[in-house]
Amino acid sequence: MKLSLLQKQVEIPTQDTTQLLPKTVQSICPECNASISAVILEKNNKIWMEKECEEHGKFKDLIYSDAKLYKKMQSYTFEDMPIKTPKKFNNSCNLNCGICNQHKSFACMTNIDLTNKCNLNCPICFANANKKGYVYELTIGQVRECLENIKKTNYPQKTYTVQFSGGEPTIHPQFLEILKIAKDLGFVHIQIASNGIMIANSLEFAKKCKQNGLYTVYLQFDGTDDKLYKKTRGVPLFELKKKVIENARIAGLKVVLVPTIVKTVNDNQIGNIFNFAVENSDVISGISFQPVSFCGRINEKKRLKQRFTLSDLALELEKQTKIFSAYEEFYPLSITQPFSKFYSLLKGYQTVNISCHPDCGIGTYLIINKKTKEVIPLTKILDIPKFMSELGELTESKYDKKIRLLIIIKFLYLVRKNLIEKNLPKGMTARKLLKGIFDAIKQSKIKTDYNFMIVAGMHFQDKYNFNLDRVKRCVIHYAAPNGMIYPFCAYNSGPEYREMIEKKFARKP
Repeated sequence: MKLSLLQKQVEIPTQDTTQLLPKTVQSICPECNASISAVILEKNNKIWMEKECEEHGKFKDLIYSDAKLYKKMQSYTFEDMPIKTPKKFNNSCNLNCGICNQHKSFACMTNIDLTNKCNLNCPICFANANKKGYVYELTIGQVRECLENIKKTNYPQKTYTVQFSGGEPTIHPQFLEILKIAKDLGFVHIQIASNGIMIANSLEFAKKCKQNGLYTVYLQFDGTDDKLYKKTRGVPLFELKKKVIENARIAGLKVVLVPTIVKTVNDNQIGNIFNFAVENSDVISGISFQPVSFCGRINEKKRLKQRFTLSDLALELEKQTKIFSAYEEFYPLSITQPFSKFYSLLKGYQTVNISCHPDCGIGTYLIINKKTKEVIPLTKILDIPKFMSELGELTESKYDKKIRLLIIIKFLYLVRKNLIEKNLPKGMTARKLLKGIFDAIKQSKIKTDYNFMIVAGMHFQDKYNFNLDRVKRCVIHYAAPNGMIYPFCAYNSGPEYREMIEKKFARKP
């Protein structure tokens, strides 16, 4: 399927993600997990999901609080990147999961849960660590098998990214050895989903993590107020979070802040989180806001009161930072696919390619002056829709070392062509920008006056808003010790295969 970038053409039903509203999708019953149909429709400028189980009645949930933003995200569709797998689809995805031949996307990142133990006891943890009455902790052999399985499943993609998670992965007794194994197996980007306690408490531990291959700390970060941390995590943690940043800076680790956002709980912290990231943008390479995914049962009134959607995130970033325009700056994450294809073309092999559903995530890219901390969204200096569309046409070429330089020149020409020069930051010229891009492509060590940061939102599903179309295009997977690979939302918060896997491989405390 050729690249299809259909800005402002929502009415053209080129794929299931862009068909006219209302549209019917496959979902599950929040009570019994039965496979049922759901309707996505627009009411009062909001996008809703409505569904009915014969046994448990009707359910509704808010998908997007702003229909205009929803339609913008839906208007961008891209080619699928299907995984080659012998597992056949059996028309009951929620009952017998594991990546099958209906899945349409390679993983950009695959998780491995090392343990369900944790050194915190957070009320909002979907892993439910410390509360299950059993210990789930992988052996070195099981971790190695999971890593090998990731490589086989993602073939022919050669850029391997793994995230070790839990529980708290850093308290696994062989954690440092596990990092080294992943590094030796060729994983080029290794990160951990962590509360940061171990890294904050020991600079030596942080340095050893770096030596053994760790690149990024995906840091749980709910705000800058200790009253909030007492509510969401049970203890004051803000000083500890600052210590994580300090030790990461010394050790040479990158950090991505990961705030779980619950409306009426910490949605007022979004601006503070953003400002903290900008001030520490030499270490913090991104913010991955995660609107809360409701695990277990919750009544409709409370759920709708606390439901925070991706459009809420974009609008709150605009309101609380005065930097963003919600309708102009944000795009679905899959808009980066032409750039990924360009990079793969240069490398001569398949690299990470984001082809997730537009409901999964939105984002924007920032340029930050190191000295003044002035922030400029990339969308203000580059015509993103036009650039990506033209780049998509360029990447239809086949790899050939002889034309590599020509492809780079054409790429730089497209950047120059779609540059909005009047909005360039002070001191940056088109020539400097192009030189920096060229140096980056050559992977030379460049010095720049700017830091770069991605600000994104990933809205993982739960049983109330579960959409099988999204699961089929999931790009964040889980590798389990039973040899299977699972989409994130099926593993954690939809049908919840996590509990099934953990119980099968558990031992007594």
